[in-house]
Order: sequence, then structure tokens, then C-alpha cells
Amino acid sequence: MMHDQIQQLKLEDVIGDRFGRYSKYVIQDRAIPDVRDGLKPVQRRILYAMYKDGNTFDKNFRKSAKTVGNVIGNYHPHGESSIYDAMVRLGQDWKMREELILIHGNKGSVDGDPAAAMRYTEAKLSKLSGLLLEDLNKETVDFINNFDDTEVEPTVLPAKFPNLLVNGTTGISAGYATDIPPHNLGEVIEATLKLIEKPSVSLDELLEVMPGPDFPTGGIIQGKKELKKAYETGKGRIIVRSRMRVEEARGNKKLIIIDEIPFEVNKANLVKKIDEIIFDKKVDGMIEVRDETDRDGMRVVIEVRKDANIDAIKSYLLMKTDLQVSYNFNMVAIDQRAPKLLGLKAILNAYIAHQKDVVARRSRYMLNHAEKRIHIIEGLIRALSVLDEVIRIIRESQNKKDAKENLIAAFDFTETQAEAIVMLQLYRLTNTDIVELETEHNELEYEINQLKEILSNDKKLMSVIKRELKDVKKEFTTARRTDIEDKIESLDVSKEMLIAKEDTVVSLTRDGYIKRTSPRSYNASPFDELGMKEDDHLLFMHEGHTLETLIVFTSKGNYMIIPVHELPDIRWKDNGVHLSSKYNLKSNEVPVFALEIESFDEAKSIIITTANGQVKRTTLDLFEMTRISRPIASISLKKEDSVVSVDLVENPDDEMLFVTTNGLTLRYGVSEINSTGLRTQGVRAMNLKDKDRIVYGGLIKDNKVLITASQRGALKRTPIDEFKSGARAQVGSMLLKDIKSKPHRIVGATLSKENINVILHSEKEMETFNSKEVRQSGRYANGSFVVDEDSFGQVVSVDFEYYTKDE
Repeated sequence: MMHDQIQQLKLEDVIGDRFGRYSKYVIQDRAIPDVRDGLKPVQRRILYAMYKDGNTFDKNFRKSAKTVGNVIGNYHPHGESSIYDAMVRLGQDWKMREELILIHGNKGSVDGDPAAAMRYTEAKLSKLSGLLLEDLNKETVDFINNFDDTEVEPTVLPAKFPNLLVNGTTGISAGYATDIPPHNLGEVIEATLKLIEKPSVSLDELLEVMPGPDFPTGGIIQGKKELKKAYETGKGRIIVRSRMRVEEARGNKKLIIIDEIPFEVNKANLVKKIDEIIFDKKVDGMIEVRDETDRDGMRVVIEVRKDANIDAIKSYLLMKTDLQVSYNFNMVAIDQRAPKLLGLKAILNAYIAHQKDVVARRSRYMLNHAEKRIHIIEGLIRALSVLDEVIRIIRESQNKKDAKENLIAAFDFTETQAEAIVMLQLYRLTNTDIVELETEHNELEYEINQLKEILSNDKKLMSVIKRELKDVKKEFTTARRTDIEDKIESLDVSKEMLIAKEDTVVSLTRDGYIKRTSPRSYNASPFDELGMKEDDHLLFMHEGHTLETLIVFTSKGNYMIIPVHELPDIRWKDNGVHLSSKYNLKSNEVPVFALEIESFDEAKSIIITTANGQVKRTTLDLFEMTRISRPIASISLKKEDSVVSVDLVENPDDEMLFVTTNGLTLRYGVSEINSTGLRTQGVRAMNLKDKDRIVYGGLIKDNKVLITASQRGALKRTPIDEFKSGARAQVGSMLLKDIKSKPHRIVGATLSKENINVILHSEKEMETFNSKEVRQSGRYANGSFVVDEDSFGQVVSVDFEYYTKDE
């Protein structure tokens, strides 16, 4: 029955087995190259298909589509785009140190442009790739059946040069990845010769002739120590940077010219990144960037002011763009049908062993052919010496078979010799042909002796390999393109080197509009004409300079680091830009505090207070971040909680005052709040009763009064001396008089020296009052009514304006 064939297997066993098989296939037959010829299977099949089809260097170009079709139909039944992409890469001179395929037509660009479709491009093997395939027809390598057993294909190519090192490779498979950089052909061959002559040669001696990678795109390598480690172990990291120079230009300008970029860097993306840096004004002195690359070579031009710090600009660009990248060696290749991490000597030894095998097999093949040929020639020479008798025997024979048998019987010819004699053409019976046969016989005798010596003498075999490698080096070596420098240059750049120090005024509104203003615009405008929306107000203002950094804290527990020089320069009378234009703010997320600093001083701290009664203290240095493109969490907030106050602690002996909605207050020292990291919740600030929330928590410092506003429109000004010190996490003491009907609830509070504006908002109305208009009152008073609750409505929010031009 059919059900008898069903197997009961564990899923993990089946998945493990199948994935193991798949992984083995991907590693061996797809993504990792063979150490002997440096090719992945798809690359080998492309080259072999072109070779077998006669699409070689000495012939005309042929449509790429024809090659791709041959490869799919005969050797590699995969997607045509993957095969064409692999084929195009073999012909891209910015990816291959030595092109293995020549392509006519659009083959893509260093800007990441794709190649034209395969029906438009034409291709043929390069002269050098002919050396990878040479002697393939002389039984030098093993062949296996293709996927449908209709053809055979080579398992490896003879490879007359160490292609793995010359062209390098990159690949990702299951559990393994490989990254081998390209090298200079002449240097690689020189290192191979050195290893052949002295198998015990040290790595240092090899690096004298092959000092490091030689990228097709040139550039500069830094880090000889890391290079040696990479060639020793197979793993290592080097720095590759662009080649730059400076030119003078008209109009008080200078040009930074980029002639060469790091290997496998997309030029278009690089230029775009530089352009963004110029647009964002992250560096002072850069005017524009242009890509002037043409048929004469690469040329990216950065125009800078004559007075700009060019060394600082170059260093900044090397740090922040792909003008400098790190290249990670991971020299994994298939050796003996298994992936191995190989050092330089191991790769060269594997190649030499391959060449020994190739030359020995080729020699055996040629010896076999030479012995067969000399045997036939000896028969022909003997036949010509008794020609009349041979002709008579052939004429008297009934057919070819009879003639052969008669010749063998009469003169003891072998079957092969007799076949050659009866197939002899009449014109070959001239005297000259006898001389030619004797000359060929002598040449074959010499060749046979040479081949036998190669096969019996290892030293002679190695001399053949050396001679052939020297011939390749002589014909195909090109000058090194990449320079190698000993040490990795440090790229520490200070802000002062990059940014012009200019006085500026930074302002931020409660609704999140921010700008910087020149002192000229600020001084020429009345303070109260600050550009902002009608119902907005000023939250922060600071007269500083462009080298400072602004930190903005929000109600959702996030903070943003904004270099002042990156802020847009906008007139005092005009509106700023909203924080959300650069930062992804949450809904209802508004700024609550801002701070402008020159450095992240670890002696200072940030205190954050939340509505649900948490307080947290974190040293200022922990807020320093290199990533400044998004808001960063400054506190771990619970759901429904929000930040109500943030303050900067400069003196650890300062005290804090907390105020709740129900009118409870608590005063205690900053020292009672332990300092913790960024992603913590903090500690309990006050012991809140049900439904009570903190509305304010601030540093007392030199403030004289606490100003509070209730929902009923009452303002209260309470001297600081009224509040006695307690301890953290207590309930606190009452600030308001307890009224049973319509009790006052505090909507907003702040500490002040004395004179500030208080802005009360109801659902429909807004009124501004100066705190001096409110008389001071002691504890247990509800303050003075400044608006009529019935006409104005209940106060729902309060804003405080701290800033005047005099301050």
C-alpha cells in the first residue's frame, strides 16, 4: 500500500539534515571560491562556456545573452540575472584587478549604475583569462558530468597564475563568509616564486615582494601591522582611504580634488553624503562638491574658501564619509572540498600544489601523445625505405583491412603503423617528406626525454612552473595602484577646527520652534517681537556661540543633542523651524527644558521629575552621544507618565522643591537622589496620594519665591523661607488652604527670583500677568484671584516667561 512508504520522522531531524545538505552545497558549490583557481562555480562555468564556444580573446565579440544561455542550458541552471551579474562583474575594471572578460557596451559604473541588458552588450574572454583555461584539453584537471549528464565540465581550471589573490573575492554562504582583497599580479607571482625556491620562507620575506593588496581603484592602505596579521592568520582589518590633493582656484577659493576612492565604495553615494554635510553646514568653509569624472579618470571636486582649514575638512570627511573605510580580511576558500581560513603561505602552497598536479598531468598527456606519434613516424620511415614492396602488397590486397593484415605479416608493422601507412596520401611519398619525418622524429625524441625528466624529477617540474609564471609576469604585470603606509593616521578633529566661532542667540518656544539669530538681528529688534505663533511663548533663550551644543528635553522622557552651528540662522522677528522637521517626535511630545553647553561636564548633573512622582539624577557626561539624528531616551517612563520638569545641577549641595496638584510641597537636598544611568526609572520623589500628581520639581538655588497658579484663576507668591527641609519620598506639607467646596488645584508652578510673566490658559481665553502684581502670602493661603472663573473659564495650563532683554 501507498501508506507503507510514509516515514515517521522528527521535524528537527529532517530540517537539520536538509539544511545541512543545503549548507554544504552553498559553501562548496556557490558562494566560496576554490583556492586553486580563485573562482566560484558560476564564474568557472561562465569562463568554460565561453572557452568551449570559441568566444576567446583572438575572436570577435559575441552577444552576452548567448553566453548566458549556454551557461544556463549546459552547466548552471539558475536565474539568468544572477549569471549575467556574475559575468558583468568579471569585466568591471573597478572591481577586478585584472579583467577576465572584456565587455563591449554599458557594463555599469562605479556610481552603482547597472549594466545594460544582456541583449545589448557583447563579450569575449580576455587574454589573461586564456591563461586560466590554457591546457584544459590536455587532461590537466578532472571533469564531472553536468546537471543532466549531457555534458562534462571541469571541477577546477588549470590557472597559470594565482587568481584567488590577484582578483580577490567576496561571498556569503551558510555559516561562512569570505573577503579576500585583490593584489598586484607581478607581486603575487614574485611571492609564489620565492616560496617555490625556499619553502621555509618567512612571511616577512614574502611581504617584501608582495607588501599588500593592490586595489583596482587605487587609494591608500594604512596599517602594516594589521596587514601582517591578516596574511598570517587570514583575518585582519586595514584602513583604505581616498587619494586627495589641493588645487588653487580663481576667486579666493581652493579645490580639494579626489582622484581615487576606496575599493567597492559607491562614488555617487559618496558625493551625495559630502553634499549633505555641506548643506547641513556641519563644516565651515566648504562651498560645494562636484563630480567631474570623465573618460580621463575620476575627479571629484570639493570647493572651499581660501581661509578654510583644509586639513580639518579632509580629516572630517575621512571620518564621516566613505572617503575612508575599513577593509576586513577574511580569507576563506575551498581547500580539499572544505572551507578553510587560510593565511598567505597556505594559499600560495595550495596553488603551487595545484600547479604541480596540472604540469604533471599535462606532461603525462603530452608524453603519451608524443610516444604514439613517434611510433607512427617510425613505421612511416620504415615503410618509405621499402616503398616499392609496400605499394605492391597494397595493390595486391583486396581491401583496406586485407592491406593492413598483409603489411603486418610482411614487415611486422603494428596495427597503428599499418593504419597510418594505408592512409598515407601519395604526395607524402616525396623525398622531402622523408626529411620532415626524420626531423619530427628527432624533435619528438627530445620532447619525450624532456617530459620523462619532468615526471621523474621534481626539481625539473618546479622549474617548468617557475618559467611559466615568469612568462606570465613579463607579459601581464602592471604598475601598483595602491600605496601602503605604515601606521593608521589618527583623525581627531575638534569643533574649533571645523566650525567658525560666531556669537549667536538661540531661542526655543514651548510649541517646539527653534532657531539661532545673529546678534545684529537680535539687537535691532524689540525683545517682545520674537517671531512665533500667537498662542506660543518663549521657553529658552541663550546668548552664546556656534561651538556650543544645545540639549532639549521633552515631556515624553527623550532628549535631543543639537549642535548650535547646525541650527538655521533666522531673523529674530521670523518664526523658527519645528523640532519635528529633523527629529521624529511622538504625538503630544513638547519640549520642557533646554540647556546650551560647551562640554559634557561629569561634575554636573541633570535632574528629571515626572508627574507620577519619580525623580532621577544623571551625570551630564552620560548624555553625550555621537548619534544625534533622533531623540534619545533620558529616563525609563512608565505608561501614562510624563516629564514635568528638568533642571541642571551644578552644586550638589543645592536643594529641590516639589509641588503637587493637591497643593502638597516637599523640600530636600539633591544629595538624597543617587546618580543613575540613562535608561533607569529614578527613585520616588514624593509619596503621592491617590490621583495626586507632581506639577513641578525645581532647584531652589538663588530663587526667592514659589509662584503657583490654580484652576480657579488664583496666583500665589510664596517666599522660599516658608518651606522647611524634609526627606525624600515623604508626603510633604500643604501649601493651600483646604476648602471643602471647589478646592483649589495647582495647574502650574515655578521657582523665580522675583519678576516673571505668568500666562494663564483656559479652553478659550489667554491672559498674561506679571508676578509682581501678586502680593506675597504665607502657607495655607490660596493666593489672589487674577481672572474671573465664570467669564474666563477654568485654567487648564500655565506658562512662565523667564526671559527679558535685560537678562
